[in-house]
Amino acid sequence: MVTLPAFVDLHVHFREPGQNWKETILTGSRAAARGGYTLVCAMPNLDPVPDSPEHLAVEQAAIDKDAIIDVLPYCSITKGRKGLELVDFHALKGGCVAFSDDGSGVQSDEMMRKAMEAAAREDVILAAHCEDNSLLHGGYIHDGRYAAAHGHRGICSESEWGQIARDLKICEETGCRYHVCHISTRESVELIRAAKARGVRVTCETGPHYLTLCEDDLQEDGRFKMNPPLRSADDREALIEGLADGTIDVIATDHAPHSAEEKSRGLEGSAMGIVGLETAFPVLYTRLVKTGRISLERLVEALSTAPRRIFRLPEAPQDYVEIDMDTPFTIYSEDFASMGKATPFEGWEVYGKVVRTVHQGKTVYSI
Repeated sequence: MVTLPAFVDLHVHFREPGQNWKETILTGSRAAARGGYTLVCAMPNLDPVPDSPEHLAVEQAAIDKDAIIDVLPYCSITKGRKGLELVDFHALKGGCVAFSDDGSGVQSDEMMRKAMEAAAREDVILAAHCEDNSLLHGGYIHDGRYAAAHGHRGICSESEWGQIARDLKICEETGCRYHVCHISTRESVELIRAAKARGVRVTCETGPHYLTLCEDDLQEDGRFKMNPPLRSADDREALIEGLADGTIDVIATDHAPHSAEEKSRGLEGSAMGIVGLETAFPVLYTRLVKTGRISLERLVEALSTAPRRIFRLPEAPQDYVEIDMDTPFTIYSEDFASMGKATPFEGWEVYGKVVRTVHQGKTVYSI
C-alpha cells in the first residue's frame, strides 16, 4: 500500500445544472473520490452557462448541496459560450477557478485578444479549448489511417495546433496566464515547448487516453469517440515525451459522461466524450510508470502538485489517497460510481487500485 497526495483534476464535466441525466454533482464527486480525487474543476458547458453571478449561483448551490469533495466551477469566457461578447471577468473572478468556453474554441482573433487583455488585467487564468471550426468539415475522428481505411470523416491536427499558435502569439503580447486544455498533437507540444522557452506564461494539460491510446486502437464503438480525437502513434509518443520533460504540466481527465443511448451510435453518431476519473491513475501507472516511460514522482506531480501550483489552489495536507500498487484488477464500467459508463479502457487489466480516499481528514471513499 502506498499513500500519495490526493489527485486534482482541472477539467471535468459534471453536467449539473442542465443535463442531469448524464451526471450530477453528487455522482460526479463520488466518481472523483473513487478515483482518488479530492478537488476537481467543473467546466461551464451547462444550462444556464455560468456567465453571470446569477447563473454561477445556480451551479454553486448544487455544489454546496451535494459535493462530497471540493468542486470548483469555471466561468465562461463569453456570454452563453457563443464567442460574441465577453463576460464580466471582474464580477465573476471571486466565484470561479478560471475562465473557459470549453467545448467551443474562441473563433475570433479579436475576441480572444480582448479576453486575454481582460484576463491579464484581472490576473486570472484563461483556459482554452483550441479548435478552429473552419477546419472541421464535419469530422469526428482523427484524419489519419483509420479514418481513411474505414470511410470516416477526419478532424485534422491543424484545427487544434493552429489555434494554439494564434493564442500563444496573443498571450505573449498581453502577458496573460494561459492554460491549453487537452492537447493531442505533436505540433501542439512543439509550439508550447518553444513558447515556454521564450518565457510565455503558458501551461497545458493532456488526458490519460491521449497518453495511452492512438488511432490504431479505435473500434467502431462510441466509447472511443472524444474531442479532440485519438491521434496517431507519433502524436502519442510526442505527448509522452512532453509529459516527461515538463512541457505538459498536468494530466486532466476531461471526464465527460453521456447516457448509454447517446454513446450507442458508433463512431459517427455518438456524442463526443468519455469518462475518466475512475480509471486515470491505474491506467497511467500501468502503462507509463510500470513500463519506465515516466517516474511515479512525475505522475504524482502531474496529477496532484502541479494543478494546485498552476491554478494557485491551497495546499491540502489532510487530503490523501491510499493505493494498492501490486494487485492486478480489471476495469469494468459497471462498477463505476459515475452515471457515465463509456470508457475505452473497458476490460483492461491494470495496477494501482484506489483503496481509500481522504478529504479534509475524512474518508470519502473506501473499498
